[in-house]
Amino acid sequence: MIPFSVLDLSLIVRGSDAATAFRNSLALARHAEALGFNRYWVAEHHSMPAIASAATAVLIGHLAAGTRTIRVGSGGIMLPNHAPLAIAEQFGTLESLFPGRIDLGLGRAPGSDQETMRALRRDPASADRFPQDVVELLHYFDPPAPGQRVRAVPGAGLDIPVWLLGSSLFSAHLAASLGLPFSFASHFAPDQMEEAVTLYRQRFTPSRHLDAPYVMLALNVVAADSDDAARLLFTSHQQQFVALRRGMPGQFPPPVASIEGLWTPAEQAGIDRALACSVVGGPAAARAGIHAFIARHRPDELMIVGAIHDQTARLRSFEIAASARRD
Repeated sequence: MIPFSVLDLSLIVRGSDAATAFRNSLALARHAEALGFNRYWVAEHHSMPAIASAATAVLIGHLAAGTRTIRVGSGGIMLPNHAPLAIAEQFGTLESLFPGRIDLGLGRAPGSDQETMRALRRDPASADRFPQDVVELLHYFDPPAPGQRVRAVPGAGLDIPVWLLGSSLFSAHLAASLGLPFSFASHFAPDQMEEAVTLYRQRFTPSRHLDAPYVMLALNVVAADSDDAARLLFTSHQQQFVALRRGMPGQFPPPVASIEGLWTPAEQAGIDRALACSVVGGPAAARAGIHAFIARHRPDELMIVGAIHDQTARLRSFEIAASARRD
């Protein structure tokens, strides 16, 4: 069976705070490590009331310090928000502190709205420079050349795996041309998943970073001890998508007995499409759904997203997901 990994947004549930979200993330990272998960990634988002992982590199350091063997990284750093040198230094620092355990996943999206982008001092044209910025960042991890005046200290000469993340064909093209591993955001934007994966595999060019294409796909998994309990838990994720689509983001909501009446038919259709790569059910249904997704799409690694309001239920969901890997 392929490796399983975790993507966590360090959710701030309704009525709680970031400190609690960080404690919950560390508890889940330790739980995932004990269950045999391969990686634990957190993502950069800004000005989002439900997401505490904005200072992504800082949180990675906290999670890596609190675990022993699981790889910890970004899923991802939104590179156009940053100078490549600064990211090289941040992740060079992390790799120096936790050797052999740090991943750097890079995205092109802002991870925010337009007003927040301006507050980040982001250049509106920075996304257009993403390919050049990725190449520059990779260069900072090379051993320094004689006479090289700008260096990542720490960072230069360190072996830090760099991934490209995407929800369209753009990063699939770029990852293939640079010979980098590729992770697709199928957990919220599955429309171009199959086309992007096919393109990446067909056009992959071996590099000093990677000999053969390597694809990780994300899958929402909400599992519980019964199908009804899992469907109830999943209503939190559905409500959050409704709020985002309406431009009214808030803290992550508790589940509701019925989602009907809380969204319009058009909203339901759009959200069902966005969350099409989701497995929701009891242990048998969850295992069957995970196995079916892997059999159909053939990823090299599966990244599981478990957006669940209750921490105990979230830990249990990942236990059930991990059991599917052992079957």
